[in-house]
Amino acid sequence: MKRRLGAGAAFNLLILIALTVQLAGMPKAEAAQSKLPFDDIATSFAMDSIINLYNKKILTGTSATTFAPKNPVTRAEFVAILGRTLGLEQAISPISPFSDVAANAWYYGWVQAAVQLGLADGTSATAFAPAKAVTRQEAAVLLVRAFKLSNTTAAQKAAFKDSAQIADWAADSIASVNKLSLMQGDTDDRFRPADPLTRQETAAILDRALQNDNWASALEQTGKQKIQLGWQYGQTASQFEQSVTASKMVNTLSPRWYFADKSGNITDNTNQSLITWAAANKKAIWAMVGNRSDQETTHQLLSSAAARTNLVTNLANAVQKYKLAGLNIDFENVAPQDRSHMTAFITELNAKLDSLNAILSVNVSPDLGTDWTEAFDYKALGAQADFIIMMGYDEHWGGSPKAGSVASLPFVRNAVTTLLKVVPAEKTILALPYYNRDWTLNANGSAAYSEVLTVPAQNELVSEHAMKPLWDSSVSQYTASYKENGAIHRIWLEDGRSLAAKYKAAADNSLAGTAYWYIGGESEDIWASLRNAERFYNLKFAS
Repeated sequence: MKRRLGAGAAFNLLILIALTVQLAGMPKAEAAQSKLPFDDIATSFAMDSIINLYNKKILTGTSATTFAPKNPVTRAEFVAILGRTLGLEQAISPISPFSDVAANAWYYGWVQAAVQLGLADGTSATAFAPAKAVTRQEAAVLLVRAFKLSNTTAAQKAAFKDSAQIADWAADSIASVNKLSLMQGDTDDRFRPADPLTRQETAAILDRALQNDNWASALEQTGKQKIQLGWQYGQTASQFEQSVTASKMVNTLSPRWYFADKSGNITDNTNQSLITWAAANKKAIWAMVGNRSDQETTHQLLSSAAARTNLVTNLANAVQKYKLAGLNIDFENVAPQDRSHMTAFITELNAKLDSLNAILSVNVSPDLGTDWTEAFDYKALGAQADFIIMMGYDEHWGGSPKAGSVASLPFVRNAVTTLLKVVPAEKTILALPYYNRDWTLNANGSAAYSEVLTVPAQNELVSEHAMKPLWDSSVSQYTASYKENGAIHRIWLEDGRSLAAKYKAAADNSLAGTAYWYIGGESEDIWASLRNAERFYNLKFAS
């Protein structure tokens, strides 16, 4: 038996039917407004762009219900939007030169990420001006950096009616974004370079960028991960595993397991639990083989053909026994007269490991024309080993008479450039330092002595002495000083920005990967900075 609707219920049903018909007949734009993420974008020319970028989690509102489309976009907002567009992470580094960027500000990590990668600069050495509106010409420069656009030639530059108002430093960038139709002039053919860029203009510009199929494809691709090698030092296997996991980056482990004596015998410190963990977590192990930096013992070993063969046999047996992916040879303080013997050892070991399908990597130091590196025949070693690892540090060492950086960017670049003259890029790995030195200076500025600092220890000192780090572009590092017990101390800091700059040297030369001495010496924030560097510097935006 059917139930009849009461008068009230029937009336409500009619209303519902009428509304349904009305909505069905609405134009799409009107229907979409019922689903708008913000209450104030219905009349914005960039409404669709705002919605697209909001859905991609690139744009956010000024509140839960408002977008403020006509408001100027601030410098902090713009770098955050660019960071999200590029798929970067916030970099919460404790080292910052900017007095106007509070550590608890929502944009702190975005500003740090942009500055570390060279996407943005401060308005001065100590200020970023996060609340200042971005001008249209400033936005053009930032877009060129973010999408790695090439400069436009003079012949291709658009002639705006207000071209004379465009700053020289922005002219090429404005020409580039105009050529690609990312940013254009208004209906009066003016660019308005000094006008603030609005939030809706920002949405329209970046939505256009993401409609470029090549760029969108580049941003979606993760790419093949390069070798990311981490050395174990001073950590238990469990601590090492935790640090590697936290990195979300390291894929090759190099624990210090084997040390050779003068007869070619080895100490065996293999940790089976680490082998099991590495296999379960898809990490390769290239166990380190050291000589304890003992020059005389190393000479007796390398100069004896029988001892070299014994060492090769023992190492090959270890590779087979523990099913290792490879070995990392770390012989330091080798006498110059053992140059040919070192090459002979690597040649014999490589032949043996090749038969086992195992990797052979060899650590070398930068060639400074001293006895310290004379034993390393870059070309001969590179011809034999699968990988040569350039240890890009110790520019200024413990006994150095002059205080200075452990690894300035020019030093690292020179080390890589020299090695690449004889070793292919696909066989070269750049090692970066997770340490530096706290220099105590004499009255004349020379080095009295120094102490090794891990990155966390450095950060604690900066905080304890309320140091104000300043960026030194000549070395691509922050420097800071403090006074204690009447003596001046100086530090060339290693942080996310300095390490990202060194990572760029590897990316620019298409090296096989990077390595880190040593895992556990970093602060937690370093990995986000390096993951950003890995992503951004390997992005390829085809035109």
